[in-house]
Amino acid sequence: MRMTPQQFRDCERKCITLLGMSGVGKTTLADKLPKDQWFHYSGDYRIGTRYLVEPILDNIKRQAMDVPFLRELLLSDSIFIRSNITVDNLAPISTFLGKLGNPALSGLSLEEFKRRQVLHRHAEIMAMRDVPAFIEKVYDIYGYRHFINDAGGSVCELDDPETLQSLADCTIILYIRTSPELEHVLIERAASDPKPLYYRAEFLDEQLPEFMQERRHQRVDDIAPDDFVTWVFPRLFRSRLPRYQAIADQFGYTVDVQDAAQVHDEHDFLALVSDALAR
Repeated sequence: MRMTPQQFRDCERKCITLLGMSGVGKTTLADKLPKDQWFHYSGDYRIGTRYLVEPILDNIKRQAMDVPFLRELLLSDSIFIRSNITVDNLAPISTFLGKLGNPALSGLSLEEFKRRQVLHRHAEIMAMRDVPAFIEKVYDIYGYRHFINDAGGSVCELDDPETLQSLADCTIILYIRTSPELEHVLIERAASDPKPLYYRAEFLDEQLPEFMQERRHQRVDDIAPDDFVTWVFPRLFRSRLPRYQAIADQFGYTVDVQDAAQVHDEHDFLALVSDALAR
């Protein structure tokens, strides 16, 4: 959605999509807006509660069935299992994505890992395609005037122009560009606490053989799951930056993370967006 700063200020229903690497402050920024006026749509939350809910539960149940005590209770329908996903707790999604490597260390085979990656990609596309309908729904049913789409960190990996165009048609796309200082912090954080990640299939197919050769592994089962995530994250991070910038250049606008960090309330946020539109 393209508009002038004045058009944005005059717009009675403001709709924004926040894009950027995980850790740049998208959710923090969204949380600074009045919750009675702005509907906070979390792409990751939608993924976990709508499009991956069954695979996530199946994964948990498989683990539970390995415990005789829980297996007996599940088979007799004496207990049920559900995940408790919130905007601030997306652990069930991460657990489902998993890590590539040694099954004795809770790693996944390459085939299973890629299967889950495909499911996640489809779920993320569908979650983003739901945005136009949600904008209307939360206005008609709940009376929210404004809408902020807190998109996941892997949106730039989807390679789905139709989805991006849909977001651009109904929202102002605002890319929060990281800084060299924050880049260092995020890479260090990933090294100390490796998290499951989504990778473009082409990226994974390029990086995995290089990792295997460098570590002299013969089989995926030889990989320590955290080792691969730690090794690949800096490469993934740097590969995503130009992809996000390309989206902003074609469909939206860019703000620097330092400027986003100065936002304290709705007034500051609206000024941040207006300044981006003016540039």
